[in-house]
Amino acid sequence: MPHPPPARQGARPVFGNGTGHSRDQHRCVAAAYDPVTLPRLAAAGVGPGWRCLEVGAGGGSVARWLAGRVAPGGSVLATDRDPRDLRPGAHLEVAALDVARDPLPEAAFDLVVARLVLQHVPSRDIVLRKLVRALRPGGLLQVDEIDASYEPPLLTPDPRSESLYVRFLQAKTAALRAAGGDPSWARRAPAALREAGLTGIDVHVHIGVRHARDPGLRLQLNHTRNLRDRLREQGMTDDELDRVARLMQDPSFLAASSVFYSVQGRRPAQGRP
Repeated sequence: MPHPPPARQGARPVFGNGTGHSRDQHRCVAAAYDPVTLPRLAAAGVGPGWRCLEVGAGGGSVARWLAGRVAPGGSVLATDRDPRDLRPGAHLEVAALDVARDPLPEAAFDLVVARLVLQHVPSRDIVLRKLVRALRPGGLLQVDEIDASYEPPLLTPDPRSESLYVRFLQAKTAALRAAGGDPSWARRAPAALREAGLTGIDVHVHIGVRHARDPGLRLQLNHTRNLRDRLREQGMTDDELDRVARLMQDPSFLAASSVFYSVQGRRPAQGRP
């Protein structure tokens, strides 16, 4: 089956798809965050007959898991601005969608999932309300985001290495903000879901330790390559990026992870948000 073409896009996306870097990023995201995202969805009761939407589905690990849960009788629509890294399957449809620009059907889904999406969308409050309207009355929205404002180094070989890692984090934050993102929006997600009209707001917070074998740190390592042009624009040199990449592969290196927020809320069974 041919892939749908990318959605009509405005600004250049921070993370593109269809490359070796993007596929490596999707593997790291799945390894780092599926252990939080998927049990949250399972506990919410996702099961046979559910109609589900995932926006910004990336490599599709969440969508594939959902497709296995909703059979028989259910369906999953996995969308991305560029869906080249997604594959359709049983109970799983793939479509190109720019959630900031394209319409969604209203009152159509029992579940909407958005992981690591809204912090990158400047019109995130408008998009959030669009996602709420796409829910059937009583439907569930799960928004998973990272707050990158807290991820300090804990053990480094020397003070120079510590400073280099902090500089890398600061450059990445600046690059995301320059593209219209908000790397600390996750902490405001619970209030944003409530303001969008959802009830029963439930919040799970996860933080861990990054080390050379940790997929969260491998994701950071990916960013030294995947975001290299943007990091250069923020003043980092190729030599600095190569050195911080080697640092993150040092077995003695430890850092705190970013804070991962998984936030759920339900559209009221009656009324319109």
